[in-house]
Amino acid sequence: MLSSPSAETVRATLPAVGAAIGEITPLFYDKLFAAHPELLRDLFNRGNQANGSQRQALAGSIATFATHLVEHPDERPDAMLERIAHKHASLGVRADQYPVVREHLFAAIAEVLGDAVTEEVVAAWDEVYWLMANALIAIEERLYEAAGAPGGDVWREYRVTGRHQETEDVVTFVVRPLDGAPVPASRPGQYVSVQVRLADGARQIRQYSLSGQPDGALQFSVKRVAGDASGSPAGEVSHHLHARVHDGDVLRISAPFGDVVPEESDRPLLLASAGIGCTPMIGILSRLAADGSGRRVVSVHADRAPATHAFRAELRQLTEKLPHATAEVWYEQPEDGAGHGEGAVTRHEGRIDLSRIAVPEDTVAYLCGPVPFMKAARSQLLAAGVSAADIHYEVFGPDLGL
Repeated sequence: MLSSPSAETVRATLPAVGAAIGEITPLFYDKLFAAHPELLRDLFNRGNQANGSQRQALAGSIATFATHLVEHPDERPDAMLERIAHKHASLGVRADQYPVVREHLFAAIAEVLGDAVTEEVVAAWDEVYWLMANALIAIEERLYEAAGAPGGDVWREYRVTGRHQETEDVVTFVVRPLDGAPVPASRPGQYVSVQVRLADGARQIRQYSLSGQPDGALQFSVKRVAGDASGSPAGEVSHHLHARVHDGDVLRISAPFGDVVPEESDRPLLLASAGIGCTPMIGILSRLAADGSGRRVVSVHADRAPATHAFRAELRQLTEKLPHATAEVWYEQPEDGAGHGEGAVTRHEGRIDLSRIAVPEDTVAYLCGPVPFMKAARSQLLAAGVSAADIHYEVFGPDLGL
């Protein structure tokens, strides 16, 4: 762990670094992409760079890691490291890329903080960086070994053998390995990375949750991302997949990764989602149904309207297959009425409110959807007596935390 002299230096300089992190991270990325434009073109999400969310996530992870080392010198924030490592593994991040990041990050720190960056400060923060980097490298190597992808060679080519329009803005793709070999093993709740070649030659990558368990194939679902008034650009990869990828086309897809997967136990399970956050939940329900699970399962979902609710029929069908499962949905615009049931599914009007449902004792919960939704759901579950350690969440894009 962090040496005592370095811990004192980091503790003393953490306020200054934290206050300047908003200047350091943009400068770091500018330096990194100037020296290695191929990283922005073919590895980093250009949309998240444009809206600043990736920069916030990097700043948050470094600050969180450093703070944890100072406050808990004998522990590592393994939950955070596992999440980052799974994201990295799905992109094929390599160990030899960490020195490149270190070079440009420290150049940005020195430029922003100036004379305050003494040799002692550099040495202390270098120790922080390599403690974090080497921990990630070790986890990523383990993930690559488990996936049969030594050195981060996670990519395979798949042919699209099915395309299903779930809603106006959500499409499901079923893909099979081009080489005819078996599909890689996956766990419910995991995701794959999909790389596409765009019109300008960039090979952009996005992650999509596995939304089903077809034999000999992978299934993932894509929501077409629209731009918004806050400056977030329209999703260039999601629009490409919707407009240009059809049956017979070939996609480059990673092995499945992701750390937000249900534990194997008999404990009650609560799955809470909103919008396209339903995709990993449907994947989890599909596996439970295929296994003939007898667990108590409570599914709750929020959406604008029935017409925008992807996998609406599947939610009902899978719930009915599970002997101890119930489902409740909330629609802000119910269209054809609310407050009644659709088979095993109870419907409500308005915004989701978990205080209105009975949460079984000893529940373990999984959340997926927009961060404001997950914040509200987490608060309601804590109020219902669910332990904070038993509330897990998945996000699309950089994890800015709850």
